[in-house]
Amino acid sequence: MKPPYWDDATRDLGRRDAVLRRLIRASPEVHLKRRADPFTTLARAIVGQQISVKAADAVWQRFRAIVAPDARGTYPRLSPERVLAQDDATLRTAGLSRGKVTYVRDLAAHFASGRLDPRQWRRLGDEELIARLVEVKGIGRWTAEMFLIFHALRADVWPVDDLGLQRAVALHYNRGERLPLAELRAMGERWAPWRSVATWYLWRSLDPVPVEY
Repeated sequence: MKPPYWDDATRDLGRRDAVLRRLIRASPEVHLKRRADPFTTLARAIVGQQISVKAADAVWQRFRAIVAPDARGTYPRLSPERVLAQDDATLRTAGLSRGKVTYVRDLAAHFASGRLDPRQWRRLGDEELIARLVEVKGIGRWTAEMFLIFHALRADVWPVDDLGLQRAVALHYNRGERLPLAELRAMGERWAPWRSVATWYLWRSLDPVPVEY
């Protein structure tokens, strides 16, 4: 489903910025979309850290097969309790490092205990939600920002530490030279309150295949 703000955002950004107008027109009928529930999204983000997309997908499929199979071999909704029921050695057979086993367990414990409760998130501002998420081992600001964009569908996230965003801004606005983070952060103000949408189209300019988490 398309985020409810998407059409307003693309119209506004296109009016304000010639580069974004061109990028938006180059990707018609494509938009940001949510793929999974909050726990699954964050678990998948942890599993995929610091490895290739192909390797991450392979590890994820093995992980799902271990923690959430049913009698037919299909995969019902992943739950924190299913993860916590496995011992470390079993989780490692999916290809997870010791660190990632710790991180996935800590994430599961946060959800199972209610320390992370998606029902509370609607009333939280972006920075408040990021602060909650980074309390989990293995989740830093970048992962939290990706979650806000791709799952929470927050409209105005500007992830200045993201290498793809840095490359795209350099390519389209600064003759290929990357901006210092302070300048990049200030530059993003021109696209508020739609910085997530601007980021998404800047990413598309580097890779036309939409990213999903």
